[in-house]
Amino acid sequence: MALKVFDLQCAHGHVFEGWFRSDDNYQEQQAQGLLSCPVCANTEVTKQLSAPRLNISHLKQDRSGTPVEQDKRAVAAPSEQEIAQLQAQFMQQLRGAVKAADDVGEQFADEARRIRDGEAKERSIRGVASTEELRELHDEGIDVMPIPDFLDDDHLH
Repeated sequence: MALKVFDLQCAHGHVFEGWFRSDDNYQEQQAQGLLSCPVCANTEVTKQLSAPRLNISHLKQDRSGTPVEQDKRAVAAPSEQEIAQLQAQFMQQLRGAVKAADDVGEQFADEARRIRDGEAKERSIRGVASTEELRELHDEGIDVMPIPDFLDDDHLH
């Protein structure tokens, strides 16, 4: 069975893929409220414009350029339940990684520089930084990533 892959986006701007049997199948799931963002669980999901994906790997050309059928191997698409379970496991691991990072609070930018310069133990850290501080760290070659509040259970109210 061929699947259609759509780029989807939630109301919070998270973009992700959805795999459906057909456009009608997407419409049905959307109407029933079954679609949700794997990042934030928001159910306001819309289909985005995307380039079509063609599966032509089963075609091979012989030396004259004539297409020849290749061996086809069937791959079962994951069920919605399997996808949801994988997404939940991923979110749990991501939250665990955030929780395991050393919370340095307002000293984030300074501590990131100290780690880079070898003045502090190398480790995962998290904390608070302004947009300007993040830009400066990036310009200095220090890789940082903003963490959405919903991933940081310690700071949820």
